[in-house]
Amino acid sequence: MEYKKFNNTIVARIDKGEEILEKIKEIALKENITLANINALGATNDFTVGVFKTDEKKYYSNTFKGNFEIVSLTGTINTMNDEFYSHIHMSAGNDKGEVFGGHLNKAIVSATCEMVINIIDGKVDRYFDEEIGLNLFSF
Repeated sequence: MEYKKFNNTIVARIDKGEEILEKIKEIALKENITLANINALGATNDFTVGVFKTDEKKYYSNTFKGNFEIVSLTGTINTMNDEFYSHIHMSAGNDKGEVFGGHLNKAIVSATCEMVINIIDGKVDRYFDEEIGLNLFSF
């Protein structure tokens, strides 16, 4: 991975074989990011995404292997209990144009991943909401 910072924007290249969430965390900790939004695209050959079933308050995950284009990766970096936290969703399409996506648990880059992180001047922590079963923004 390599990246360059331009004022409050980071442009990053995540390389073949690297795991996307690990690299997001690495950048956030190195740059002391407490609030940002993320957008990316690229290619993956191994990813796991989940869907939260609200009635059960539980995530169900699916793992995909093969050749996929990351058609959308979006999310936030912030904090929970003053520690790094990220909430990322990803969609990836196969050679038939079928797209699979959800809450990102893991994605290994197969060629490259081009990412833009827009740092927001501020801090928003999270708290666990018992009723919903998720970690929500705390203002």
